[in-house]
Amino acid sequence: MRIPRVYVNQPLLAGHEVLLPEQAGEHVARVLRLERGHPLILFNGDGREWDARLVTLVKRAVTAQIFTVREADREAPLQLTLAQGIARGEKMDWILQKATELGVARIVPLVTERTEVKLDEERAGRRLAHWTSVIAGACEQSGRNRLPALEPPQRLDRWIGSLGENLALRLALLPDGDTSLRQLPSVEKGAVLVVGPEGGLSEHDMTLLGQGGFRGLRLGPRILRTETAGVAALAALQALYGDL
Repeated sequence: MRIPRVYVNQPLLAGHEVLLPEQAGEHVARVLRLERGHPLILFNGDGREWDARLVTLVKRAVTAQIFTVREADREAPLQLTLAQGIARGEKMDWILQKATELGVARIVPLVTERTEVKLDEERAGRRLAHWTSVIAGACEQSGRNRLPALEPPQRLDRWIGSLGENLALRLALLPDGDTSLRQLPSVEKGAVLVVGPEGGLSEHDMTLLGQGGFRGLRLGPRILRTETAGVAALAALQALYGDL
């Protein structure tokens, strides 16, 4: 029997009854058509998960009774940060979803010189909320009980300036980068991976990255789209140095 996993952004406690988020409640009640008493697994991002059962299934008021809690931290030992040039529409959603499934620890949406998506403060807030929902859904599907940290969209130069003495290996995906995956030095401190948007990284972007200590990483002789490049690099890093 398939047991749905539901992310609940609130404290969870055994013996208590909890109201499921509206979208999750709609999904279990109207899409999956589950009945009262059906088991669920709830998590709130702290690394644990709770066994629960459905109690009420009325419109906009789907609740579950919590029973037991267990430690179930499935995070990757390799700390990876994806700094992704903001892509358009569903491409960005796909990138966030797959990066989450691959165990990325932090995601930074970047505004680069060739970024086509323009976000004012109001749009950025709505987009951030949407991206958080995408990440939560990927955690539900993949079994992760911690959501990767999602930073607000920020300009490339300001983000590089904020890195300080971060000891993680700094990498920027470039078709003509001078380093291959198998030539990388130690990644024990993790890695920060920069991927350009649809138009790629400009000369100015690459100059900033070089000044910030980033080395160019090439994945092979073919040029990958932005929605492919970062996901492929994360999978390769996890296979070579992580838990895949």
